[in-house]
Amino acid sequence: MIEADLQSIYQRRFQPDLAFRQQMWQVLCRDFFQRYIPPESSVLEVGAGYCEFINHIRAGRKTAVDLNPDTPHFAAPEVRVIAISSTDLSAITPGSMDIAFASNFFEHLSRADIVLTLRAVARVLKPGGRFLILQPNFRFCYRDYWMFFDHVTPLDDRSLVEALETNGFRAVAVLPRFLPYTTQSRLPKSVALLKVYLRVPLAWQIFGQQAFVVAETARN
Repeated sequence: MIEADLQSIYQRRFQPDLAFRQQMWQVLCRDFFQRYIPPESSVLEVGAGYCEFINHIRAGRKTAVDLNPDTPHFAAPEVRVIAISSTDLSAITPGSMDIAFASNFFEHLSRADIVLTLRAVARVLKPGGRFLILQPNFRFCYRDYWMFFDHVTPLDDRSLVEALETNGFRAVAVLPRFLPYTTQSRLPKSVALLKVYLRVPLAWQIFGQQAFVVAETARN
């Protein structure tokens, strides 16, 4: 997909909810994702979009990769933004990142590009580096999966783990059900409700349609 298409689609899809999404990601980072990321880590976000994750996570060094021309305008001052494809991260020093993160990204890629992206991320991570992935789980959101024009490849938690483990990673934690599929779900848009939701894993089993996977590269 060309950059102009990315810009147009994501402006239509996300900008009306941008203020809520910023608040939502602040809570998600503080109350959930931060536990996997030591605050001194070097962190790479792949497919950073409007930088909701990378802006709010505490880290020693932050890098965002995205082809969307809007991404640099939303990045915090401490975030380095690189406009490159996820399939070629040669602008990033191999073995320089502690953590990589991707949210709702792989469904936009072909299977071939998913493989290239996983291998590229594995190269830039340090030995034992972590790749955190939040991903729509086709098993639980198949009725609405194709509501977005730019979705290309359906993945569930099992196929994502298989892709990871055949391309340089080992899955160390898998939550098949975590967050609802989209902010357009039947749940009300409420930061207070999100805080409660994160503290009640039983609710994830009812409303969760996205998987969360933590994978690691091999250690020396």
